[in-house]
Amino acid sequence: MKKKVWIWIVSIVGLLLIAGTAMYFFTKGEAKPAGTEAEGMGITVQKASEQELTETILVTGKIVPESEQKIFLEPEKGEISEYKVAENQTVKAGDPLLIYDSSKIENELKKAVREKELLQSKGKTEKNQIADLAKRIAEAKKNSTTPATEEEGGGVDVNQLTAEKVQLEMGYEGTKSEIASADDRIKELNAQKKEMTIVSKMDGIIVKVNQNVAKTETGAAEPVIHIISNQPYKVIGTMSEFDAVKIQNGQPVIIRPKVYKDREWKGAVESVSQFPNEEGGGGGEFGGGAPGGNVTMYPFKVAITDDTSELRQGFHVSLEIKVGGSDKKLVIPHPALVDEGGNKVVYVLADGKLERREVKTGAMNDEFIEVTEGVKSGELVVITPNEQMHDGMEVTSFDEVE
Repeated sequence: MKKKVWIWIVSIVGLLLIAGTAMYFFTKGEAKPAGTEAEGMGITVQKASEQELTETILVTGKIVPESEQKIFLEPEKGEISEYKVAENQTVKAGDPLLIYDSSKIENELKKAVREKELLQSKGKTEKNQIADLAKRIAEAKKNSTTPATEEEGGGVDVNQLTAEKVQLEMGYEGTKSEIASADDRIKELNAQKKEMTIVSKMDGIIVKVNQNVAKTETGAAEPVIHIISNQPYKVIGTMSEFDAVKIQNGQPVIIRPKVYKDREWKGAVESVSQFPNEEGGGGGEFGGGAPGGNVTMYPFKVAITDDTSELRQGFHVSLEIKVGGSDKKLVIPHPALVDEGGNKVVYVLADGKLERREVKTGAMNDEFIEVTEGVKSGELVVITPNEQMHDGMEVTSFDEVE
């Protein structure tokens, strides 16, 4: 009986020893003291460095002339009597393009000219009569030798002549007024006749002459003549609100026409509109740079500084715009930054341990972000942070990237 009891006691003690040993090794492997490296964490670091914080913005656009002029029908002017240009013809500013029928205006102009000539002849006669009366009055006064004679005869003659002269002068003033009105009418008709000839507003090339445009009461939807300037081409397009705020006039642009592989032209940003395009948003034909449709698009214009003789109106192009200053800034990769409750944090590896640092940031591009406070140049910043990391953690192995 006693032997069986001892056997049970030994068995129980043995089981307890085995269980205790297993628990010891299990808890030893599970609980790691603070300040030791977590196995298999895979820490990768990179030095904080100073570099130019530039960004490349990619957009698309379309080649257009520096300026253009489209001539539409003007029904109020009547019929076109003559076209003065043909397609592919070079013109200068002021050259006539087409002439509307001005026969009615010319008839009115001739009539007005005749009326003015008659009035001028009448005015000349009145002026001569006034001069003759003035002469007679002077002679009558000269021939009046005594007061009695002046009262009895000479005085009556002078007064009568003076009254006639006053009447003629009033008539002459009226004639001069009529001549001025006739002159105004002639100027008005000449201006109307001049407007019947449509001229080019620029030095350029005629790209279209359409004499068969469908006419309506309000004109026509298509131009009868289309001119483009012979100045260097430009590029227009639209860019997203996210890109528009980064662009400044004069920034260099690389232009790559889609029809020419491995060729590029240089240019510069000429303007970015402060106002969105008419559609208001959504990436249209020339849109670029932002995902999704809930984005406002702004028109831009780029001047091509290289020779544009090989380019054509309507070519579609891709554009590369470099933004950012040339000043070097202390930067770290975006993945190194951790957001902890609104605080921006990085982990720096120093003397084999991790240091938790709160930092302040500045400008950024697609790859790097500027650090203005919290990190020094050359310090190793962890670019693979995770939740297991903490201040003071020992690190025995890591990978460093250039």
